[in-house]
Amino acid sequence: MRLNNKVAIVTGAASGIGKKIGESFLKEGAKVVFSDIQEDGSFVEELDGEAKYLKCDVSNVEEVRSLVGDTIDNFGGVDIVVNNAGIGALGGILDVTDEGWDKVISVNLSGVMYGMREAANEMKERGVKGSIINISSILGGVGFKGAIAYSASKGGVVQLTRSGAVDLAEEGIRVNAIAPGFIQTDMTKDMLEDESFNSFVTSSTPMGHVGEVDDIANAAVYLASDESKYVTGHVLYVDGGWTAK
Repeated sequence: MRLNNKVAIVTGAASGIGKKIGESFLKEGAKVVFSDIQEDGSFVEELDGEAKYLKCDVSNVEEVRSLVGDTIDNFGGVDIVVNNAGIGALGGILDVTDEGWDKVISVNLSGVMYGMREAANEMKERGVKGSIINISSILGGVGFKGAIAYSASKGGVVQLTRSGAVDLAEEGIRVNAIAPGFIQTDMTKDMLEDESFNSFVTSSTPMGHVGEVDDIANAAVYLASDESKYVTGHVLYVDGGWTAK
């Protein structure tokens, strides 16, 4: 098993990409803390492997600190953190509200920084050569109309990843990002069910179709495992060729 006896935290893990990443880590032998903002985490009881659910609002630094601490209390350490929690938002530069901007940045950008910092401090203290994986987006690397806050937050995640990788390299802690293209999840379901938008997405993707959560989970397993032990500061685009054009 590629992650045997490793301890992982996955945020935004009650559904979609985060849940699939957590399930994939379990299959590879990791002990996994699934975390999300909702109270009910009973779904972990149905999973095979050592799994626990801990509620956490990643925009609250104290809750993130408790998440890392509680993970260590439960499983004895932390080796892998996937900062996946995020929210979508529409609105261009002419109509984005202050409240909308602040909410997206607090979850999608500050939340990632909190997760990186709190995990890295614990890894350093324990001498763990861990792996931190941040979930960005193709919209963090290309312009996109009508999503100014989301795009800015995901672009910020790219730079958090690169700078964090340089900061932590001497500690043996790797920091990488995955930048998904359009993936079929509950968050994108309504958009992709719109015929005109679906046509836009598929025609803009060289491979001609949207991705699946497995595509992102497989990338996360690689970046979490020792197979990527010399990979840090990298942004792995899993986008069907969207950003290759």
